[in-house]
Formats: sequence, structure tokens, C-alpha cells
Amino acid sequence: MHRFLLRALLLSGCLLLSACASYSGIAPQAKPLTGTSISGSESAAAFTAWPRQDWWQEFDDPALAALIEQALAGSPSLQAATAKLARARAVADQAESGLWPQLGTSLSLVRERFSERGEVPPPYAGTTRDIDDLQFAGRWELDFFGKNREGLHQAIGELRATAAEHQAAKLMLASAVARSYFNLARLRAQREVAAQRQSQRSALSALIARRFKAGLDTRSDLDTIDGLVAEDVRDIALLEEMTDLARHALAALSGQGPEAVKDLAPTLPAVSPLALPRSLPAALLGHRADVVAARWRVEAAVHGLEASKALFYPNVNLMAFTGYSAIGFDHWLDAGSRQPGIGLAVNLPLFDAGRLRSLYRGNAAAVDGAVAAYNGTLLDALRDVADQLTTLQSLQAQLAGQASVLGAAERSRDLALQRYQAGISDRLSALNMESALIAQRRASIELRARWIDGRIALMRALGGGFAEDPATALAASANPTTIEN
Repeated sequence: MHRFLLRALLLSGCLLLSACASYSGIAPQAKPLTGTSISGSESAAAFTAWPRQDWWQEFDDPALAALIEQALAGSPSLQAATAKLARARAVADQAESGLWPQLGTSLSLVRERFSERGEVPPPYAGTTRDIDDLQFAGRWELDFFGKNREGLHQAIGELRATAAEHQAAKLMLASAVARSYFNLARLRAQREVAAQRQSQRSALSALIARRFKAGLDTRSDLDTIDGLVAEDVRDIALLEEMTDLARHALAALSGQGPEAVKDLAPTLPAVSPLALPRSLPAALLGHRADVVAARWRVEAAVHGLEASKALFYPNVNLMAFTGYSAIGFDHWLDAGSRQPGIGLAVNLPLFDAGRLRSLYRGNAAAVDGAVAAYNGTLLDALRDVADQLTTLQSLQAQLAGQASVLGAAERSRDLALQRYQAGISDRLSALNMESALIAQRRASIELRARWIDGRIALMRALGGGFAEDPATALAASANPTTIEN
């Protein structure tokens, strides 16, 4: 009984002495933004279900789908992100190992001559013998104050953040492939219109040349149209260069050589109006991988702070070992050579010149930094979606107006052609109307391409159907969420 009381008093004294190193007065200051602190539209909640994970299938273009699948399978940048995720999983597994008992074994066989005047007494002194040792040792850190548990939760938080960043890398790669693919389609369409314009201007040049010979037009008129024909030659050469460069970029994005897509001939898809909300969806926070990753990094930083707090308390280790140790191989494994033992070790901080407080202060600052990064990422995400919505809404209005302009230009060209065929007007008027129509076709192609690019950008801004990796979510199921959506 007296021995028990003595041990209890000793342990109490250790706990009191540990108060010499204290974390009092140190705490994070930053507060994370939440869904309730940022205005959003609950009426747009259904909009948050779009897009789906394979959003590129909505374009109904097998060639595009094949390129994106090729990129996701063979892109070096994505392989690097995958390696980073594997490393984060390994770190989490390593942190989990600290929660469990550790068992190891050691074997040593040493031949040594013992000094005649050393610590080893006769009959071994002055002789050369074998020193044989076989040990099995176990160690278990009794995590009373949660240092290892918090370290595990911190590693899991980093794992979840890295997994979200991996998903974000896949989204960025897929959207880059899609945008490059439709940029190639835009350049091909513009090349076709440029060829039409060159043909029309060549016909106009031939007409003006005949009119110049007849004295109906001036030399200046002829030089002007010849300059426009040369301009078309220049523009076509530029478009062909840009088309080749776009093919090279698309091949690189999909993890292939420059010649892999030389025969690819994409076309711009039809524009189908989207039902765009006027305000931001409040549930956006759960649909952006970068926002989710930033939130999980806040959680990891919080757990890192708690792990450093546990360092202010005693560290208790339970140890046990058994084995055989003998001088001479003959009696090595005899019962008399057994060497079992058990022990309890307690380590606690007393006076460390402020080392633990500095560590804790640094981790508190890390939490503030993670919260600030989260808030910044969240606000950038909201601005990104707002920008894309504004752009698409404007483009839909511009496309509607451009459809009217294009229709009017087609009707004017048709009327001018009918008047020319009826002998009411000359061919020059018909060719001029054709020039106006070609200009409107060019404008329509640019607007369609911008709308498609904006739609892809909106899919990216909304998270591209982000969903947490099931394996990562299962590994993190014991880690409670500390930051609300």
C-alpha cells in the first residue's frame, strides 16, 4: 500500500512539474468562412448537381472523349500528381503505425578477447570467447494525451487534401484538352471561311480588273482589291500555322507525340442554351476540389496544433523484452541464459527554454495561414463562377443578336444575287454583299467558340463533378470535419 501511494505521488508530481512548460496564451486567430457567412441562392440548389464527372460526354464527340481518356491515362503531369497522392497515403500509414505496439528482434554474434584487467572476471578474463545475444523486444507508447492520434488525423487531412488536388489536376487536364480541341475546331472553321473570302475577293479582283480596262474603275480600286487578296493569303498562312501549333499542344496534353493527331478534324458543336442561374448556388463549397482541399488542410493544421499541445504532457512508454544472452555458444540457448524484462518509461518536459511554446506558436500560425488560404480559395472560387456565369449569359445574348445579324446578311446577299441574275444590278453589288456575309460568318464562329470555351470554363469552375475518392473517404472516416460547408 505504501509503495502504491509513493508511486501515485510520484506520478502526480510529474504532472505538476509538466505545467512548467505551458501553451497558455497561444491560440489561432483566423476564422474560416462558411456557407452561412457568404450570400448564396438556395433556389439554385438544383444547379449544383451539374456538371457530372464525365462532363465532356455532353458534347457527344467520340474523338474528344478518346483524347481526354488518353490524357487521363498517360499525361506525365497527372502521373506526378498520382505519385504525390501515393506518398501522402504512405505518410498516413506511417502515422497510423504509431498507435500500435511495435515488436522487433535482434541477433548478434561477436567473437572477442576479454582483457585480463578489465570488467570481465575469471575464468573469462584473458580468453577469447563468443558473445551471443538473441532478443525480442516490444514497445508501446501509451498515447494518453492524443499526440499520435492527432498526428494520424493530421496525416489523414493531408491525404484527403492531396486526393482532392489530384482530382483537381484531372479536371484541369480534361478541361485543357477540351479547350484545346475546340480551339482547333475554331481554327479549322476560320480557315474554311478565310478560303471562301479569298475565293470571293479573287472573283472581285478579276471583275475590277475588267472594269479598270473598260475605264469604269480606277487604278486605286484595282490596287486595293489586290491588296485584300494578298491579305487573305497572309491570313490563311497564319491560320495554318496556328492550326499546326494547336495540334501539337493537343497531342502533348494527351501524352502523345506531335504527329498523333495530325489527321484530327474536329468541328464546333451546335450551341444549346443553358438554364443559367442569376445568382450563385450556396452549395458550391462542396463541388470544388480546390476549396475542399483547402478546407481539409485547415483540418490537418488543427490536428497538427493538437499534436503539438500533447507534447506539453508526459510521454508514457511500456517496454518488454526477452531473449538469450551468453558468453560461449554452448550455453547460449540454455534456460540460465534467459534475459526477460519489463519496464515503464515516462518522459516529460520541465524547462526547455521555450522550445515547445515556440513549436506550438508556429503551429497556431500554421492554422491561421491555412484558414487564410481557405478563405482566399473560397472567395476566388465564388468570383470564378460569377465571372463564368456573367460571360455565358452575355454570350448567349450576343449569339442571339448575331443570329439575327447573320440572317439579315444572308437575305441581303440572296437579294443582291437575285437582282444581279435578273439584270437589275451589277455583279459588284452581289460580291460586296457576299463580303459582308463572310464577315458575319467569321464573327459567328468566334462567338460560338467563345461560348463553348465558356461552357467548359463553367464546368471547371463548378468543380467538374468532383467526388471524393471512396478509398480516401473510407480511410478518413474516423476524422471528424471541423470546418462546416
